[in-house]
Amino acid sequence: MKCTIALLPGDGIGPDVVAQGKLVLEAVAGKFGHEFDFSAYLFGGCAIDAKGTPLPPETLEGAKAADAILMGAAGGPKWDSLPGAQRPEKGLLALRAGLGVYANLRPAALLPQLRDACPLKDEVLAASSPEGKPSFDLLIVRELTGGIYFGHRGRSADGNSAFDTETYSVSEIERLLRVAFVAAQGRRKKLCVVDKANVLESSRLWREVAARVAPDYPDVAVDYLYVDNCSMQLIRAPGRFDVIATSNMFGDILSDEASVLTGSIGMLPSASLGDAAGPAGRPRGLYEPIHGSAPDIAGKDIANPLGTILSAAMLLRHSLGLAAEAAAVEAAVDAVLATGLRTADLATAATPPALRAGTRAMGQAVAHALRARS
Repeated sequence: MKCTIALLPGDGIGPDVVAQGKLVLEAVAGKFGHEFDFSAYLFGGCAIDAKGTPLPPETLEGAKAADAILMGAAGGPKWDSLPGAQRPEKGLLALRAGLGVYANLRPAALLPQLRDACPLKDEVLAASSPEGKPSFDLLIVRELTGGIYFGHRGRSADGNSAFDTETYSVSEIERLLRVAFVAAQGRRKKLCVVDKANVLESSRLWREVAARVAPDYPDVAVDYLYVDNCSMQLIRAPGRFDVIATSNMFGDILSDEASVLTGSIGMLPSASLGDAAGPAGRPRGLYEPIHGSAPDIAGKDIANPLGTILSAAMLLRHSLGLAAEAAAVEAAVDAVLATGLRTADLATAATPPALRAGTRAMGQAVAHALRARS
């Protein structure tokens, strides 16, 4: 296969981890006989510095012309004093809207190799696990282009009050829920819709739409939780969850909470998908780790690149249709972790110095493990 992948390294540790995602994708191309053409573009705070805008027109055009986009994080304290419309995060929202990606898939699973990094006791994990084991495997499907992040906002004339508006349409909710239902059909056939319907009118609309859509997926069991209860159940019984469907802000918060249970936020990948197809004829997706830019460790060879590498695996599966290649990347990550190799965020006091790896060493180890697979 020949395809184009746009790289948006962004700010902070973004360039560090995206470089390792690219390294592993190059290893995939070499092993499986593909040709990946990479094009890098400015995005986020670095684009503000160079171009005066967080999302230059050529970046959006390059992303739209690509089969898929691999991205780092945007933002940092350097740009925090800018007006809201000019901050790096505004570029991220504009990118998502410009690409038409509305469903953000955020898997969170406890790998056996990282059991010691999870703060929960074995008995807590096992009590809710379908297999009775100290583990969990869930997927959060977060709505990405609506809700409070995109709603009408402002301040009063005297500056003494501010407002942000949560707005959702039936069509926005329905298309997200259908993605979640299909995802559940391919997993354990359980869907939990998370909202705050006891307080928010927008959440009551979510429940109405879910009740109307559910009969189209009779093989999927549906239940509902308020977001505060869900945040508690993620700690008390993470194994009860299969697929969670929720709004933009709730999904943002819950996925960060779930990341702690996997051992580190540096482990979690994500895929943002919509209906528009790329040149390869499959959904053009935006792939990124869920963590932030962490400018305090940028360029220090400390950051965990595995969330980005696993995002690259999702890129292979969803946008390029290369399921075997995606599985090979995931297996390579598992194999490297099985050797005991750990980045700083995953290491414990018992991790020997020889098994403590920097960003580049971890990426190289995964690429090597992938090439070595039969």
